[in-house]
Amino acid sequence: MPGYIFQTVTKSYVMAKMEVVKLLHDPTELVTRAVQPILWLGIFGEALSKVRAIPTGSYTYLQFITPGILTQSVVFVAIFYGLSVIWERDTGILQKILVTPTPRLALVWGKMISAGTRGLAQAVIVFVFAAILRIHLNLTLPSIPGVVLIIMLGASFFTGLSMIAASIVKTRERFMGIGQVITLPLFFASNAIYPIGIMPRWLQLVAKVNPLSYMVDGLRALIVSGDLSSLPFDILVLVIATSLISLLSAYMYPKVVM
Repeated sequence: MPGYIFQTVTKSYVMAKMEVVKLLHDPTELVTRAVQPILWLGIFGEALSKVRAIPTGSYTYLQFITPGILTQSVVFVAIFYGLSVIWERDTGILQKILVTPTPRLALVWGKMISAGTRGLAQAVIVFVFAAILRIHLNLTLPSIPGVVLIIMLGASFFTGLSMIAASIVKTRERFMGIGQVITLPLFFASNAIYPIGIMPRWLQLVAKVNPLSYMVDGLRALIVSGDLSSLPFDILVLVIATSLISLLSAYMYPKVVM
């Protein structure tokens, strides 16, 4: 058992390193991904901050929405990792990987770590743009490890979810539609752009079982409110959800080639 765990962790690192190297050789994706959070903060956030129709307590709406936009950026990067799995299958790369002795869980973890790395790049973009807009965030050295942890866990969960979807739909065209169906409802049924308290009762129930809400809540506690009382619970929910989804993804992963 210890040998299997060591092999899984080692192979996960190798798989993640391969993905990061691909990103470094073609960083244009980071530039194109930067457009979305900039539009949300610069247009949507600025417009609604003037309306003041959404109660955000003692914080400005731009402060309130920044963790939500960061979460959205990370999720949109992670959810389309399933698309790369389908591409690898169509080109024959996946079949070659699956015949190696690499544990399936290592393949999944490698994708998750890679998605988390890209999510951290998105975080840098969001924080830089927030500074340009003069959005006051409590981003301190003690809070950075927590931000990194939550981004890695959130990206991992949605990467696993996307890989499960890829094992079911099989084709890139269908996956594109499924990706939108997964991300948009989860985003709007969360506390990313408005408080849970103003939602209808049924939507509040959905938001409370939505892992994206706990990702936003954790980031908001770290970089906006500074109230860390619910942070351990937020992280616990993300750890449990990510662990379960990684096991299910590893089980479904071989079915992608069928």
